[in-house]
Amino acid sequence: MSTVATPKVGFVSLGCPKALVDSERILTQLRMEGYEVVATYQDADVVVVNTCGFIDTAKAESLEVIGEAIAENGKVIVTGCMGVEESAIRNVHPSVLAVTGPQQYEQVVNAVHDVIPPRQDHNPLIDLVPPQGIKLTPRHYAYLKISEGCNHSCSFCIIPSMRGKLVSRPVGDVLSEAERLVKAGVKELLVISQDTSAYGVDVKYKTDFWNGQPVKTRMLELCQALSTLGVWVRLHYVYPYPNVDDVIPLMAAGKILPYLDIPFQHASPKILKAMKRPAFEDKTLARIKSWRELCPDLIIRSTFIVGFPGETEEDFQYLLNWLTEAQLDRVGCFQYSPVEGAPANLLDAEVVPDDVKQDRWERFMAHQQEISAARLQMKIGREIEVLIDEVDEQGAVGRCFFDAPEIDGNVYVDSDKDLKPGDKVMCRVTDADEYDLWAETL
Repeated sequence: MSTVATPKVGFVSLGCPKALVDSERILTQLRMEGYEVVATYQDADVVVVNTCGFIDTAKAESLEVIGEAIAENGKVIVTGCMGVEESAIRNVHPSVLAVTGPQQYEQVVNAVHDVIPPRQDHNPLIDLVPPQGIKLTPRHYAYLKISEGCNHSCSFCIIPSMRGKLVSRPVGDVLSEAERLVKAGVKELLVISQDTSAYGVDVKYKTDFWNGQPVKTRMLELCQALSTLGVWVRLHYVYPYPNVDDVIPLMAAGKILPYLDIPFQHASPKILKAMKRPAFEDKTLARIKSWRELCPDLIIRSTFIVGFPGETEEDFQYLLNWLTEAQLDRVGCFQYSPVEGAPANLLDAEVVPDDVKQDRWERFMAHQQEISAARLQMKIGREIEVLIDEVDEQGAVGRCFFDAPEIDGNVYVDSDKDLKPGDKVMCRVTDADEYDLWAETL
């Protein structure tokens, strides 16, 4: 390989936003070393596939994409969560060049070096790299990862075994990254981790420094500091510990978005106990009520699992009744799928048949759609700020504070203004269905 030609890397990122952040870190390092990131298999000298290994369908998708990359390019490096099961990957695709697990940035970069060495004449101090790094999201929003790993031992999950125990990033580093992103044009920061509420627990909420000011490594202080940057700040994967109460006043004051992504997973006390879910008691409904009293605009999104081993029709009805009480705004639902290595596989509980899982999933979705539709109908006539994500011949599509990208709804904007992605505009809501809003600019 000549050292003069620019080495080219193709990249496929699968799975959750946390994996996307890992991809961005790898790409930033490669770009600094003079590699060009290309959009097609044919143009790449090597392809990196960042896999997801959380559930069986995700693993199947990862294996399928690896196979596609091998067929189209031939030289493939695998990383990410499924990388902890190297034998499972090599059994299907023995020709992959290297396999590494999640967060193993250096090993991925070294594997790329082995296949296609970096240019010897590249000087990262002179050659331009955006200081915010290479982003895979549109330039007007970005994920901000604040920690790795998780201290919980939920029986259906293998994330701690894949990603380890909680390791919080120094708050000064997080805030400096956020500041660079905002200077680069980012209008929305999506705070992510396995457990955002637990941020800083592992370092005993140690004090760090940002712009010369002391800041505690804790969710409240992080949110207070992020609120000074003048952009939307959205919290994901929050557990309803008492310390979440502390950030609700920031939401009520308009300092961060009144939006909480809380993975409740179920409501039946028996099932929650079998799931080994932390901080979930009968007090959860009371806590939601108190949050909404403080911040009436609060949007709560969540995910649930139906068909968990031992779930009876009574447990499922309890969940439906809980949903009616909770009046959550945005909800996703999964049918339980056994994950290799998860403690739930060893539960002495009756397995729910697939047809029952499907039936419960359909009933759950129909029940929640009614709730979501009714809550969105209440927004008609209201004035909202919309962040434009895309513009085509049909018009502009964006999101308001109700909606995280990719997982929630959209706002379809009717406007005679020349809108472009990244614009923020005030609109009046004119219509709504179960998921989306229609609005016109003011």
